[in-house]
Amino acid sequence: MTHEALEESVPLYAAGALDRVERQALEAHLLSGCASCHSALKDYQSVAALLPLGLSPTKPPRSLKSTIMAGRNPAPIPATAAPNEPARPSLEPGEWMNHLFPPVAPAQSLSLPWAFGVATLLIVAVSGYLAWNFATQRSIDTSNIQQLEASLQEKSARLAGVLREVGDQAKALAELRNELQQRTNEATEAKQQLAQREAELEETRIQLSQQGGARTVGTPQDELATLLRIPNVKAVSLTGSEMANRAAGFLLYDARTQKVWLYSVNLPECPAGTTYQLWAIHDKPISIGTFHLDTGETAHLLVKKVLGFADAKTFAVSLEPSGGSLQPTGPMYLLSRS
Repeated sequence: MTHEALEESVPLYAAGALDRVERQALEAHLLSGCASCHSALKDYQSVAALLPLGLSPTKPPRSLKSTIMAGRNPAPIPATAAPNEPARPSLEPGEWMNHLFPPVAPAQSLSLPWAFGVATLLIVAVSGYLAWNFATQRSIDTSNIQQLEASLQEKSARLAGVLREVGDQAKALAELRNELQQRTNEATEAKQQLAQREAELEETRIQLSQQGGARTVGTPQDELATLLRIPNVKAVSLTGSEMANRAAGFLLYDARTQKVWLYSVNLPECPAGTTYQLWAIHDKPISIGTFHLDTGETAHLLVKKVLGFADAKTFAVSLEPSGGSLQPTGPMYLLSRS
């Protein structure tokens, strides 16, 4: 038989209306594992189970009870040869469904209040679990947020510190730049003054040569001119004080010979009984030497040999009594820049 013919015989099998050959053929087909026929048999079996509920009840005849009572003590039936009965089929009509889907014993019905109690308990348990889970998750989230806020505050504080440090460094750098610019300007000005003094010295030397005749190469003025061209010679510029606004001078120190050369111009002439005195000031003033300017002199060159000149920081020329003093006592006419 084809699958379509077997599928058409499923309703008749569920109702127990198939003969033995057709029933066995359908059972063999179902045992082969046909899913569609299994599903159809389950549906038709459910419908067949409802068929008796659709019948109208009929009252039994009145003689049925007496007949049943009389049949409780029947007369013995003589033994007779039983006719040959046909062989019983493998499954009776309607038993195939029970074979494929064994009936389940109906569970004992629970009392309604107990069922409600169990349902309420389950609801309360589920609600409690959900609330606990929500509270735990919320606590974890709150802790994570607090940690993030603390980390953010710490990083903000670090950033503020870095910004302050950068600001301080920028301010210090600006101050260093200003100081460097000031020192550069002072160095430029000192170079200009030194060049001017060198020109004045050269002019003075020429004038002295013209006035006093030719000089030899080994004069102090020539040595000073030679020192001005040596880059390692220490040079100090001196400016006039309020006592002598037009006065100026510069001082050179040769570390090889340990000689100090002071060239001064436009200093007033020394009054009677006075002399000019050069001081090197470190911890205390130390006298380097004295010189005198007579009437008509505008420049003077002082050459002295001094030990420990490199330690001095400030230099000055003061007007002292003749012969000099141990400490400065008179007014200052020339001062070096500190």
